Amino acid sequence: MQTRNGFLLAALLALSPMSQASAAQPPSWKVVVEAGLRDRQQCLVQISNLPPDAQTLTGLSSSAGWLPFQSDARGNGWFFLPELRQGQRLTLEPTDSKPPVAAPSVAARKEQSLLRLTAGTNHLLSYQAEPGTPPRSYINPIFRRGGYLHPIVAPSGKVVTDDYPTNHTHHHGVWFPWTKAQFEGRATDFWNMGQGKGTVEFQELIASWSGAVHGGFAARHRFVDLTSGAPKLALKETWEVRVFRPMTADRPCHVYDLISVQECASASPLLLPKYHYGGLAFRGREEWNNPLKARWLNSENATNASQIDGRPARWVYLGGEIDGAQCGLAILCHPDNFRSPQPVRAHPKEPYFCFCPSISGDWEITPGKPLVSKYRLIAFDGAPTSDWLDQQWQDYTSPPAAKIVR
Repeated sequence: MQTRNGFLLAALLALSPMSQASAAQPPSWKVVVEAGLRDRQQCLVQISNLPPDAQTLTGLSSSAGWLPFQSDARGNGWFFLPELRQGQRLTLEPTDSKPPVAAPSVAARKEQSLLRLTAGTNHLLSYQAEPGTPPRSYINPIFRRGGYLHPIVAPSGKVVTDDYPTNHTHHHGVWFPWTKAQFEGRATDFWNMGQGKGTVEFQELIASWSGAVHGGFAARHRFVDLTSGAPKLALKETWEVRVFRPMTADRPCHVYDLISVQECASASPLLLPKYHYGGLAFRGREEWNNPLKARWLNSENATNASQIDGRPARWVYLGGEIDGAQCGLAILCHPDNFRSPQPVRAHPKEPYFCFCPSISGDWEITPGKPLVSKYRLIAFDGAPTSDWLDQQWQDYTSPPAAKIVR
């Protein structure tokens, strides 16, 4: 189990990028980035403990050119490193000057029950906050829910997620419920909503922001047990999602980071017995709802659902053709996650998988010990390759080292 990190609660008000203002004097510091043991290309770099004057800066300059820079009130900063070879280092100087043509910022905008994140005219993803209207009028209201990602969009504009699919109405884009669970001695289920044993509810949108490097949001969800005769709160969950500006070099892709923190809502733990599904899940397009049409790949070079199902993986890709061209989504599991590399449930006939720690045996979420889960999602067009996705996983889990020098 993971302990509480600095991400949560009091710090959520400091998620937004700082307002832009001119510094009175040029900064007296620089940023030094080291590639480490591998080549880097279009790699996200995060730096901590920034000086106070960094909160007003909008860019970094170096031999690699001008780079958009974004910081927050917690002293964190982000930028994309275009290219750096193994063992090399790069020095970047803070600057407020801007290039003649700047990449579009990521913008977050609430539209009724959806929070849409875009870059220029490109739709990157949407977060379904409050429950929306189901796509078919005959869907039982018990299946209505919010608190999930859909649609997720590849650079071509093709949507890679599905919502309320006909054969599993309780599947929703990218969502995070537990299935077989015990709460206060009762068997509950937050996944199979049609059974009426439990549900996951959207509670509130804490914050949303736009920025030159990323936009995003923080939201609260509630895991509600329905087996005692009256709804009872079992878990409180917070999502923090960062949606990064589109990456264009090497191969275009849309990248999103998701951090979930789940904690007990009372003195009662949530027991999670050994089971074959439940956890962070992805439902792919209806066009892939056929074993012959879905395209699979994982970090162990497995290429079909039967090879992937029940086995641990650092990352999993699922995709297929839309209008004659392939696209899909890869989900990368962070090594800090509980039981990482986590086992995966891959459905043998449908375009769906989830990272499922319960496959490995009984466990529990206990009071005072929040479960912190981190994943990176990458939507892209074309067929995946193991080398490219391995590189993305390395950049996510072992990014270039960056530090302030004076």
